[in-house]
Amino acid sequence: MSIRIGESRIGPRVGTVGARGGCLPLIRLACVLLAVTLGCALPAPAGAQTQAERNAQKAAVKQSTGQSDMLVEANEMVYDKDKNSVAAVGNAKIYYQGKVLQADKVTYFRDKKQVLAEGNAKLTDDQGNVYYGSTFELTDDFKDGFINSLLMETKDKTRFSGPRAERAKGETTTFENGTYTACEPCKEDPTRPPLWQVRAKRIIDNHTEHKIYYEDAWLEFYGWPVFYSPYFSAPDPTVRRASGVLAPHFYGGTNTGYGIGVPYFWALAPNYDVTITPNYMTQQGFLGDIEWRHRLETGAYSVRVNGIDQIDPKAFGAPPYGANNKKFRGSFESTGKFYFNENWKYGWDISAATDKFYFHDYKIRSPDITYIDFGNFREAISQVYLNGKGERSWFDLRGFYFESLNGVDFQKQIPVAAPVFDYDRRFDAPSFLGGEVTVNANMENIHRQAGDFVDTAFRGIPIDPLHPGVVNPNYLNTFYFNSLNLPGSTYGNVYDACAVYSKATCIVRGMPGNYTRASVDLSWRRRFIDDFGQVWTPFAYLKGQASYTDVNTSGYNNIQIANFISPNQDFGTRVMPAIGLQYRFPLVISSPWGTSVLEPIAEIIARPSESRIGHLPNEDAQSLVFDDTNLFQWDKFSGYDRMEGGTRANAGLQYTFTSKSGAFFNMLFGESYALAGSNSFKVGDLTNTGLDAGLSTRRSDFVGRMQFQPVGWFSTTVRGRFRDTDFASERLEVMQSLSPFQALGWFSGTKQLQSIGLSGTYAHLAAQPALGQPFRRDALNLNASFSPWTDWTVSYGVSFDLTNHLQPNLVYLNNIPYLHYSHGLFEPASNSLVAQYKNDCCTFKAQYIQGYATSSYGSRVKDETVLFTLELRTLGAFSYSSDVTSLYNSVDGVNTGK
Repeated sequence: MSIRIGESRIGPRVGTVGARGGCLPLIRLACVLLAVTLGCALPAPAGAQTQAERNAQKAAVKQSTGQSDMLVEANEMVYDKDKNSVAAVGNAKIYYQGKVLQADKVTYFRDKKQVLAEGNAKLTDDQGNVYYGSTFELTDDFKDGFINSLLMETKDKTRFSGPRAERAKGETTTFENGTYTACEPCKEDPTRPPLWQVRAKRIIDNHTEHKIYYEDAWLEFYGWPVFYSPYFSAPDPTVRRASGVLAPHFYGGTNTGYGIGVPYFWALAPNYDVTITPNYMTQQGFLGDIEWRHRLETGAYSVRVNGIDQIDPKAFGAPPYGANNKKFRGSFESTGKFYFNENWKYGWDISAATDKFYFHDYKIRSPDITYIDFGNFREAISQVYLNGKGERSWFDLRGFYFESLNGVDFQKQIPVAAPVFDYDRRFDAPSFLGGEVTVNANMENIHRQAGDFVDTAFRGIPIDPLHPGVVNPNYLNTFYFNSLNLPGSTYGNVYDACAVYSKATCIVRGMPGNYTRASVDLSWRRRFIDDFGQVWTPFAYLKGQASYTDVNTSGYNNIQIANFISPNQDFGTRVMPAIGLQYRFPLVISSPWGTSVLEPIAEIIARPSESRIGHLPNEDAQSLVFDDTNLFQWDKFSGYDRMEGGTRANAGLQYTFTSKSGAFFNMLFGESYALAGSNSFKVGDLTNTGLDAGLSTRRSDFVGRMQFQPVGWFSTTVRGRFRDTDFASERLEVMQSLSPFQALGWFSGTKQLQSIGLSGTYAHLAAQPALGQPFRRDALNLNASFSPWTDWTVSYGVSFDLTNHLQPNLVYLNNIPYLHYSHGLFEPASNSLVAQYKNDCCTFKAQYIQGYATSSYGSRVKDETVLFTLELRTLGAFSYSSDVTSLYNSVDGVNTGK
């Protein structure tokens, strides 16, 4: 005998099978299924049941079981006394302890304590994972059982499938002949194989360990098997860190041979772990790499050590352009960051190696290393710091060590900067002044073992060794290379720079010895807007400075520093007061096409002349670029070692137009005037900073910019500095971007062609002989990007040095003319080609990078690198890199006769 509880338009009906009974105004029958399993009698048919009665029934069931509520939804409920079962039929849903079971029909067998879900069955567990199957055979707590034709989707959008699966204790799900993927199914054809999947004889998803085990597994791409493993395991997508072998990386190079590295990640504790990576290279042997990471309550730190006992050191260049005299080579790196509180922190970043070429030769990449491009390492920066910040203040104390990583720089000429201190505090001025007051302080201590000199004379070939300043004009540039490194050689050693050490032909980029300077700047400004909309900003500042120099004249060519500054110890002070006013009058004009703003700007600054120019080192103010960005700056020098002096006026005009259609145009044009006192940019310091900058005359060069974007598919920016006498360009930069097919309106329905983007940058710098740049410098960068298919992007970039052809090079080896090189106009300085595929489950990137440089011999050489990266979401990443350069030591291109 069966009892059916049905649902009609006016409410559920209760009665015997095949009979029609009365109506109950219930959509949900709470706990009915659980009550039946405990032998609770069903209520007799009734015409109606009140809400109070239903609530009482739920409470009674919950109290009698001592368990969480089980809630059932269905079109009808059928109780079969003969089979001792109860079935929820039609859109059945069972809610129990955070789990939801759905099916066309769900039957509970009391004797077996089993649940059978049939037809469009679906189970959502308490972790958010969803199981789909044709039939579910589960225990009454849904923890154990079998599922046919299972598809499982995790909350992280990964998918398991198999013709049959088994759940055990709610802890594991085992898929027989299963598959796993993190890819979304194809919307047009869900039966189509995904981009990648793992197909295995058995897949065990252990929910307790959060680990997935694969047995007899193949990695497939679009259904094609490409990689086999008899067994492997991986953490499930919910795990951020778990012990195990990581994806290997492959690489190759001329000096190292082909290699493979297999990292092993060891999660020793929730807050610390270690990664051990043994690497093997066919030409050099084993390289060990170990990295330790530790997270503490107030911060975290890491330590990385690696090294190799090389099989073939001679594969690399000879000193000073390589390290083939070292058998063991390695590096040490460490980072740390800790917080005292929300405002104060301290830390360190340290990188050190046995030699400057190690990072490059073995492609050891680190966030502490800066790069010229992918194939050329510039320097490793080590620092320790203490940093604090407030609402309107900032504190920073650091120490720096810079290690050169190329064959051109001389490490003894690179400074150690410690300590370097910066402090900035802003606060409201007293009420009688109004405005804002700023206190800015800086202190630096610089130590350098060898002086850094740069020749500013015409570097031609000396007619004879006794007259090095008299040159042969047949060649525009000469490379002096003394491979014997003879102290008595006419041209000194490899790192000599100046033929004649005098202020007329040589500049000092870095003083040998110790230099300490402390600066304090106090400034005030206030803005007024009058009734006409004119903006008046008076300001004043006072700069104070104290410095100490201790010149080192011993060793290397340090004795030559006496030709530039006093070699005696020196302590001095400088002060620079100033007062000024800036005026702006923005005129707003509205029209049917848009809004225009015409804004004249004028500024005047009165101050005394700068003192002690050329008597002090200039370490931090060597980069002076006069352009539109600093036209109205109070002090145009980039650092504290120089103080702009003399009375100066700055004037310009700015115009901005914004159309209602979205077009934009901006232009700024101006000039600076030296009115009284000594012009700081006319007198050269040890580095000649200020000369050849366009500010050395009473009227400066013109500076300006123009930005124009008439439509979304085109934009251009032009900025430059132009000579005040004939408007010839001294500095010019042109940047443009264009989407050509959007511009022409072609292929509007073709997303691939619409995705084509072009951009280019042209830069021109006139000769700056006072700064050691006797020739103009021109460069052109071109870039293109294209998406030929969905999820695909291809980009290409090329850079041209348009000045190399002006400089035929002669190599002078041990005082004897050796080799001559010339360059073409459009010889690339670098090339890069990148193809990338990226979708929801996979990222593939292939790169080819080609860089060119002028070697220490004056020859033009290249460094080529190929890099492949494949990342499968949740499964791991694979990479391969290769230095395909075959003829040269790519550190600086010196031919080592390999």
